[in-house]
Amino acid sequence: MTPLDLGILSDELSPDFREAVQIGLEWGLRIFEVRELKTGRIPDVDGAEFDELMSLVREHGVRIAALSPGIFKHSLSKQKELSIELSDKLPRTIEMAKRLGTPLIIVFGFQRGTDDTQGHYQDAVKLMREAAVMAERESLKLAIENEPGFWCDSGMNTAKFIEDVGSQVVGANWDPCNGYGTDERPFPAGYNAVKDFIFNVHVKDTREGSLIKCVPVGEGVIDWKGQLRALVKDQPVGHVTIETHCLPLVEKSRQNVDTLRRYLAEIDGTKESIS
Repeated sequence: MTPLDLGILSDELSPDFREAVQIGLEWGLRIFEVRELKTGRIPDVDGAEFDELMSLVREHGVRIAALSPGIFKHSLSKQKELSIELSDKLPRTIEMAKRLGTPLIIVFGFQRGTDDTQGHYQDAVKLMREAAVMAERESLKLAIENEPGFWCDSGMNTAKFIEDVGSQVVGANWDPCNGYGTDERPFPAGYNAVKDFIFNVHVKDTREGSLIKCVPVGEGVIDWKGQLRALVKDQPVGHVTIETHCLPLVEKSRQNVDTLRRYLAEIDGTKESIS
């Protein structure tokens, strides 16, 4: 079995990408996802800041594994907003991904309204298919992040949605913590339902709800030892991405790095201390 590599969302260290890279490299991290920068969220960032990001990637030889523009978080009633995301934000994110050599864009699975019907679900599938065509045209992939209150919330519902979209470039950004609070246990049930579709994995932990009381990995309710063991065994991904979500970010991110490396060392059977 091959141990997983670790990556991190850059703004969990700093919105200043230069600072985030410096901290990450000091910890031995070379894989980053980009979500928020100093001037905004991808793709709505200043051109000069994006050029600096590209320069830093080349200078330090780090890898941008995914971009996260935060699109498709609206309900299907927000047709204007969704149309803008599909016709403007996604194409601009695709262009940034191409310039960076980034293969993956993280999207969401549409918020569910209290009066949503099966017709709304089919509208969501149709929109994702349109996004998939745009991504596939540029040899990119879309990873849907499961989120509470969305059509894609649990592992089972995310897998069903991806199956219904029916595109080889659409998969899951599996976040067990975001699956906590649904009717499904994130691991093993949620993971087993979605594992054949996983493109990317986010790592955070919680004591209550999915986003209410996030805590460092190992201090919450998510079975990260079991989940990592399954990921190492099944190998749907080569790395997992830390999404700390608790303060102070740098301190807790470092704690997460150390905890995950310890877990992975134990899984690998080395038992050695990895600093």
